[in-house]
Amino acid sequence: MNNKVTANTSTGFPRIFWIANGVELLERAAYYGVFIVITLYLSRILGFTDVEAAWLAGSFSAGLYFLPTFSGALADKIGFRGALLLAFGLLTIGYASLAIFPMLIETQGLVEYGKETVYHGLREADIRWAIVPILIVIMIGGSFIKAVITGTVALSTTTETRAKGFSIFYMMVNIGAFSGKTVVKPLRESMGDLGLINLNYFAATMTFLAFISIFLFFKSTEQSRSSKSLGQIWQALVKVLGNGRLISLTVIISGFWMVQHQLYATMPKYVLRMAGEGSSPSWYANVNPLVVFLSVSLITAMMAKRSALSSMTIGMFIMPVSALLMASGNMFDPAATILGMHPIAAMMIIGIVFQGLAECFISPRFLEYFSLQAPKGEEGLYLGFSHLHSFISSLLGFGLSGYLLQAYCPDPRTFSDHAAWVEASSNAHYIWYVFAAIASLSAVSLIIYGAVIKRMDAKDSDSDNDEGDLVTA
Repeated sequence: MNNKVTANTSTGFPRIFWIANGVELLERAAYYGVFIVITLYLSRILGFTDVEAAWLAGSFSAGLYFLPTFSGALADKIGFRGALLLAFGLLTIGYASLAIFPMLIETQGLVEYGKETVYHGLREADIRWAIVPILIVIMIGGSFIKAVITGTVALSTTTETRAKGFSIFYMMVNIGAFSGKTVVKPLRESMGDLGLINLNYFAATMTFLAFISIFLFFKSTEQSRSSKSLGQIWQALVKVLGNGRLISLTVIISGFWMVQHQLYATMPKYVLRMAGEGSSPSWYANVNPLVVFLSVSLITAMMAKRSALSSMTIGMFIMPVSALLMASGNMFDPAATILGMHPIAAMMIIGIVFQGLAECFISPRFLEYFSLQAPKGEEGLYLGFSHLHSFISSLLGFGLSGYLLQAYCPDPRTFSDHAAWVEASSNAHYIWYVFAAIASLSAVSLIIYGAVIKRMDAKDSDSDNDEGDLVTA
């Protein structure tokens, strides 16, 4: 597909560029507002156990990372405008359904928890599993957004403006993510757990505004272009999976992302259960993008003369420190305060700061290194599956989180006696020890990987030189 656009001479970008970035901001605000509390919604509103909620949320997140390459192929066939209308239509229906679904089914009533009246959920009702097709609708809609918006930005920029264009795009992503998570706290404070339901109306409103914007203003001229079929993309995936170097790297780097995903999988429940309902996990999560925004350029420049593998290794060794800092909050006197906050909340924030710094060392250099491991001339094909690590880490990271929460930091609402819950959660910080171990194993594995790859490349180089000598002789 070839979008014929005319650049705005005052900004260097055509109108379609700003529309695409505007709707990206709306979509990210909707997504992160919902995703930061998705496990809370599944457990507190629909009554899923920690393990069930974790696998549902993890599968949802994994699908969002796996599907965009296939969705992009379909978008090329139906056109970007049609794909965006379909995407935002599905997202609006999906988010609205998350809000309406609890109202349509018979709950077991409301129960008192502390000073708050909340939903008890549907722990014994199979109808709660009807949430799965709703999550799939949102997942499919979101996968089109990931594929199409970046494609629109690329097509509406020139060689001279592309770097600036993608810089603006990533700024919009972060603004949207920051604002979406910021909305959660006031909703929960004013409505309690009902805010977890009404948050979805906010998300549906954001995506509906995006739908209207695309319908009214997204008027690009499109022509068909040759694109890969779904079968060809599947063959490319099989080819990538057969590349030992890339799959080894993907599995190793998944350890980092397993820990990173705990911002959404473990942290919200852990903080609310251990530091109290007055905590603000959605705001704590915003510390990560803030640190990345403030630090990534400086760290990237600082590591410019070092190899991508060296930069990534430094980041990998920062991650265990992050997890251990998060664990340390449970070792302080709960009656004490750190920086005016509950110790668990304060140490969680400090841990998230280190997590953001680790991301600055890893994320900007991963794609660079990943592309270098791809066969010459096939970098684009391979980069289409560069997010396989997020697919793996979403499934494993969320799934493991559910079991760890159930074992070490169970839901206090399932205990009739508070003292029994206090005893059951006395070792809640063990959760972060597990993730510190995973991060440490990944860091050591990356060093071993680098050494093995260096030896293999040296052997290949010697082999090529030997062949050259034979030819010369």
